Parts: sequence; structure tokens; C-alpha cells
Amino acid sequence: MKFWFWFLWSIDAAIAAIALYFFFSLAAGDRIRSFNILPWLLILAALAAVVGGSIWLRSIGQRPLAIVLLLLLAIPGALFVLFFLVLLLAHPNFH
Repeated sequence: MKFWFWFLWSIDAAIAAIALYFFFSLAAGDRIRSFNILPWLLILAALAAVVGGSIWLRSIGQRPLAIVLLLLLAIPGALFVLFFLVLLLAHPNFH
């Protein structure tokens, strides 16, 4: 159970780090403006809630609930990576 928590948490932390990278790189290029700051802040708040909330749930002894929370982000992230691995390895022809 301990392994799965930290494995899923590392996947979620990597997803959050990628989102933060895109946010700060777009902010540095002056691409984030007043009309799209709210969606960005909601996305970053949701990522912080998943990553931080899972740590909090684990600290109060709710490990199964923390793992379920982590799975909400880890499953789509893992499927996204798997999709791109299949694209890289299969060399599909989109003509």
C-alpha cells in the first residue's frame, strides 16, 4: 500500500510539474492574459488539491481514500503517456 501511494503520487507530481512549467513559460512570454488566467488558476488549484490533498489524507490515516484521489489524475496521465508511446513505436500512417 505504501509503494502504490508514492508511485501514484510521483506520477501526479510529474503531471503538476509539467503544468507548472507550461504556466511559467507562457507567463514569461506574456501569453497568459486576463481572459485566460482564471482557467489556468483553476487547473493549478485542482492539481495542488490532488497532490496536497493526498498527502493530507495519508497523514490522517485515510490511505485508501488518498490512493483513490491520486488515481483520478494518475490514470488519465498514464493513458496519455501510453498513447504517445504507441504512436512512437507503431509509426502510424495518417494519410
